[in-house]
Formats: sequence, C-alpha cells, structure tokens
Amino acid sequence: MRILHTMLRVGNLERSIKFYTEVLGMKLLRTTDRPEQKYSLAFVGYEGEDKSAVLELTYNYGVDKYDLGAGFGHIALEFADVAKACATVKAKGGTVTREAGPVKGGTTVIAFVADPDGYKIEFIERK
Repeated sequence: MRILHTMLRVGNLERSIKFYTEVLGMKLLRTTDRPEQKYSLAFVGYEGEDKSAVLELTYNYGVDKYDLGAGFGHIALEFADVAKACATVKAKGGTVTREAGPVKGGTTVIAFVADPDGYKIEFIERK
C-alpha cells in the first residue's frame, strides 16, 4: 500500500496549475473535466503517479474561494537548499510566509510558502 494523492480544492484551476508547475517545478500529469458534474481536476507532482504521491487540484465550477478551516496543516516538500527555493518562489511572484531558518528547538532548516488559495507548504532542507 502507499499514499496516492492529496486533494486540494482550488478557486482557479489555471492559477493553481501555474503555481505548482512554474513556481514549485512540478509537472502537470493529467487533467479531467466533468461538465455534467461541474468540476475539473488537475494532477501535479514531481514524478508520475506510479512512482510517488501527487496533488489532485479540484476546481468546483463557480466556487472561487474556500474556508481552509483549522484542521488542515500543510504539505511538506524537500529541497537541497531551502533559502534558494524561497528566493525562487519570490522571484516568480510567490509568497514566502516564513523565511528559511532552523525549526524552533532544532537544527533542521525549514521555511513556509503559501499557494494562491492560502494552503501552506513547508520546505524542509535535506540533510
């Protein structure tokens, strides 16, 4: 068994695809449009779904914003250099919400960015 994907509801599918592919460097793996059911999907990830977990971005027709609630925490991504990854996000118009630095009480370097819908993404530096 393995984790296949995490689904995020997004307010603008094209904007989210652009963020995850152009800012975070993921690949657009596949899309599905279901007009009768009034939703569209885009799957993005660093590798194919056969090799790793991916994100399913779900756009429900006519819904441009969601209350993210208090239950969801964040998605975590690994980088060789978190400060460099943050600089790339900023250069491409993304939002860094916590600059690169050691986690409180530890030495692991982390940072946080926000996607266009406000979902938090933690960057963790590979040791």
